[in-house]
Amino acid sequence: MNYRRDIDGLRAVAVLPVVLFHFGVSAIPGGFTGVDIFFVISGYLISGSLLDDLDRGQFSIGRFYWRRARRILPALSFVILLSSIAAWFILLPSDLHEYSLSVIAASTFWSNIYFWKTTNYFSIDAELRPLLHTWSLSVEEQYYIFAPILVYLIYRYASKRWLTILLPIAIGSFALAVTATTLAPTAGFYLLPTRIWELALGAMLMLKKPPALASRPATELIGLAGFALLAFGFLTISESDPFPGYNALFPCIGTALLIYAGQNHADRPVPVATRVLQFAPMVWVGLISYSLYLVHWPINSFVHYLSLKAISVPTIVAMTGASFALATFSWKYVEQPFRQKRAFTAPLPIFAFSATAIALLCIGGLAGMLGNGFPQRFPDFSTQRIVVGDWRNGVCFNEGGNRIENWNLAACTRTHGFATNVLLWGDSFAAHYVSGLEANADKIQANVIQYTYAGCPPNLTYFSYARPACTRFNERALSIIREANIQAVILSGRWTDYQARGFDGLQTTIDRLRDMGVKVYVIGQSPEFIADVQKIAFFAKHEGAVSTSWPMAMDPDINKEVQPYAKGATFIDPLAYLCDATGCSYADAASKQFLYFDYGHFSSAGATLAISKYWPSFAAGGEVAKAREPAPTVTGELAKPAL
Repeated sequence: MNYRRDIDGLRAVAVLPVVLFHFGVSAIPGGFTGVDIFFVISGYLISGSLLDDLDRGQFSIGRFYWRRARRILPALSFVILLSSIAAWFILLPSDLHEYSLSVIAASTFWSNIYFWKTTNYFSIDAELRPLLHTWSLSVEEQYYIFAPILVYLIYRYASKRWLTILLPIAIGSFALAVTATTLAPTAGFYLLPTRIWELALGAMLMLKKPPALASRPATELIGLAGFALLAFGFLTISESDPFPGYNALFPCIGTALLIYAGQNHADRPVPVATRVLQFAPMVWVGLISYSLYLVHWPINSFVHYLSLKAISVPTIVAMTGASFALATFSWKYVEQPFRQKRAFTAPLPIFAFSATAIALLCIGGLAGMLGNGFPQRFPDFSTQRIVVGDWRNGVCFNEGGNRIENWNLAACTRTHGFATNVLLWGDSFAAHYVSGLEANADKIQANVIQYTYAGCPPNLTYFSYARPACTRFNERALSIIREANIQAVILSGRWTDYQARGFDGLQTTIDRLRDMGVKVYVIGQSPEFIADVQKIAFFAKHEGAVSTSWPMAMDPDINKEVQPYAKGATFIDPLAYLCDATGCSYADAASKQFLYFDYGHFSSAGATLAISKYWPSFAAGGEVAKAREPAPTVTGELAKPAL
């Protein structure tokens, strides 16, 4: 394949928004779509490389993996090694233990599956996982398992009918991606089946090249349209939008158009878009883009870990400078030597190096895992026993693996002796209130019945492949309401989890309950921090902080988004009672008891406090609805997702 400077420039267009987005530049809310640009480019270039080998009669699976190993493993091993050294000195034991598992996953290219099972891409604490960005490398490596074989089979046995074979695969993958944004968004984001179409788009553009346009204006328009689509994705898509799926069309089609505009202009003027991509600084950033992508996220992650709050502009500038410096070093002294023809870059030494590097990284990861994160590194850090209370797991709080029929009315009635029956319905952010019910029973004046399921919002329209029984669980709530003579229902959930899907289903559920003659309350999102509160307290103490207040790490306006979908219900905003303009208390200032047992679930002390402040109370003659004050402006820190 002929070298194309414009594709290196396109790599720069992909990586720069990713870096800036991760570093907190809010002007590029869709910066994470740069990874989709990389996928299309990879599909294009890898297919071209395979086609060259086939045309020359040099195709070999071993040759293919030899080239891939030279390109990917040296820089990746270098960055994982540096990250592991930093992790030893920075990460607390539980986090080093988790990091060690991610080292094994990243070095063996299944980190996308590992993080699918452990970390939501848009979760609050995503920034604290130094290797989370390796998920995209794993997607590509998994694609490389079958891509060369498929290209070979089509070339040899299907008369090069590229579109006949690849187009149905791409369409099926895209349809799956669109479906997953609603039914399984985390799996849809991380896993290969919903990303194949992006790589296949680049592959089809290479293998079945569209004819060059005879009209120069048309070529110019295609290039400008490509830039416009990329810009639209960067500036209008955000982490709250369903992704990938339809929204991924903007970066992917835009990339394809720019690649197409740069093709076949040897005997005609170079399009403006291509000339922009060939601009020397863009090409240079494109050359170091792989190393830049690898190094920027661990730098961002460790800085956030040490601060556990929003970082300042000078820090962002320093992080950017450090990322470019380290990326340049990696490109020049790690990437380039392995890409040149030398004795140690022959197939046998490269495969030996690859096997050794992977083995050593896995051994290091295994040591960290078996050593439980080596707690002796931080002798002054000890986890305090926090009273959580009894959620009655497996019966009243279904953890996903329990039978729905295990729920029992008598066992799940948490307060007794009152005239009004109230159903507490929701996920773990409903269950975390139960440990404060007994202490506030006289205030509540109702028999509160717990009906909760992990990761299952009180939404009758909700479906998730991760929680397939959630739909049936929610439908059963209607029967319980009728059979248990429920007069009021309190709906509570971790609304930040469902922000990308929208809250229409909440309004549908409220309408259904009101049709049943039930009074409905909706409790909005309670505070979430970027990390476990004990970790926050540890670092705050070392910084000399005297206050137990800490900024939130979520959208501070989340409850303003939920409230419009709670028409007909009494909406309660916990942030108005638990936070102020400086943040939210994570511990009681007097007793020093933690109000949360992790990043956002109430401890018994926290639940008791929360219920005393804002839960509805029910008198003998009916519920007493309190006037709710608007939430004050709260200093929030949006946790940016990783790639």
